[in-house]
Amino acid sequence: MGTWFDESRLDGEAAQADPGLRLLAESGARVRRAAGESAEAIEDALARTRDLRPRAVIAAGPDSRLLRAVLEPWCPVPFVAWPHPGLPGWAGSLDLVVMLAPERSDPAAASAVAEAVRRGCQVVIACAPDSMVAEHAAGRWTSVLPTGDGDQLATAVVMLDFLHRAELGPVADAEEVARALDEVAIACSPMRDLAVNPAKMLAIALADANPVLWGGSVLAARAARRVAESIRRSTGRGALAGDAEHLLPVLEGAAPRNVFDDPFADEPTDLRPVLLVLDDGSDDPVVREQRGRLLAAASSRGVRVETVETSAASEVARYASLHLSGSYAAAYLRLALVSD
Repeated sequence: MGTWFDESRLDGEAAQADPGLRLLAESGARVRRAAGESAEAIEDALARTRDLRPRAVIAAGPDSRLLRAVLEPWCPVPFVAWPHPGLPGWAGSLDLVVMLAPERSDPAAASAVAEAVRRGCQVVIACAPDSMVAEHAAGRWTSVLPTGDGDQLATAVVMLDFLHRAELGPVADAEEVARALDEVAIACSPMRDLAVNPAKMLAIALADANPVLWGGSVLAARAARRVAESIRRSTGRGALAGDAEHLLPVLEGAAPRNVFDDPFADEPTDLRPVLLVLDDGSDDPVVREQRGRLLAAASSRGVRVETVETSAASEVARYASLHLSGSYAAAYLRLALVSD
């Protein structure tokens, strides 16, 4: 059974009726809704923790790395991301445990929260109020920030808002993040023709390639990994995201492009890599140097380069914009790949 890319599906009725694309379009609305639903709970959590500056902040659970990417440069107390089961052995009543739990049923997260409550930690959880995690979080020093189900970004924005107002993290304006998501949703809407739709054009560029994704800053790199996951999940194809030193051998090992290759007459070959750069505007010298090396390696082997850019104001909004742009491209790629 062969697979081919049907470009006509990108502008057809299938795209306009696709539930996955509709879910992506509602990203900004979910962030606004989660922020509104959690506003009162954030005030209560602040009142409970206002006079209790923690010895350390522990971000528990599988999404702890996103919090680490935002908080590590800012947090005035030691910060630990703990994606493993349970908690660090030293965690106790002097520490604040925070967790993102967007999934309604998460036994590992529920177990970690129960352990934090047992040890007497300050605990703040962003989750659905009737979820398994919320049930295990009941305790004197526990606050639950209510969010909807399944949206990791909306859950993270709620938690980051609390941490900012607790003077433990940078500004994370929910409305700013929602606006950035709305701008991507408008630009990448299935109602926009592929000639002016960046996500549809990116899907076409990735149709006959193995994507190699790179983001220079910590948050852009995190977005690259999430987009690679979306591509793999949507298409069943390989997609690699990593640091520059991990991606350079892939680019340098690509066979040089032969300008005389006839894709119609010749036997099909392995898909060539395409370098997809997620650019959040970082001007860090290390980021510039790594990007230059990747672009030079791509140029030397005839590897095509695609770039996703964002002009959003804050770090979290830029992460959200890059992630959603890549997710749209993955959704269009899924839609247009047809099996014989």
